[in-house]
Amino acid sequence: MWLFLAFLAVPLIEIALFIQVGGAIGLMPTLAIVILTAIAGTWLVRNQGAMAMGNLRRSFSELNDPTEPLAHGAMILIAGALLLTPGFFTDAVGFSLLMPPVRVAVMSYARKRIKVQKFSMGHMGGQAGQHSYDPRRETADDVIDGDFAEVDPDKKPTHGPSGWTKH
Repeated sequence: MWLFLAFLAVPLIEIALFIQVGGAIGLMPTLAIVILTAIAGTWLVRNQGAMAMGNLRRSFSELNDPTEPLAHGAMILIAGALLLTPGFFTDAVGFSLLMPPVRVAVMSYARKRIKVQKFSMGHMGGQAGQHSYDPRRETADDVIDGDFAEVDPDKKPTHGPSGWTKH
């Protein structure tokens, strides 16, 4: 029901704003504003998206929870779609989603309404879902099992290095 109302209300709001702004400043300035906001929005989305991707990569490399960087990236993506949609209302919502404090506020609101049942990163052996890795709870019992073969140091290889590794 809410989605239906949004699809009904947003075009009506946009039409009303186009009529009001176009009547106040004229057709050409109104079209110029729409085009300039699309160009500025594209540039801002590109820069903010690159920063969000960097934060996401950093959270993966540090084995942190990627939920927040993913949510920020999703909001930046939605902002980009809204900024490319012609209209003043969608531009206002899109530009507001590009502001980090607004995204943080949306995230805190979403955290209050969404409960995460389980979070795990990777597969650590055994059955799926049996063990979830949390680096803060790492103990001496976390052992990586492996096999090895001792190489005789006197035996020389019969061929040179492949070039894939440094020697």
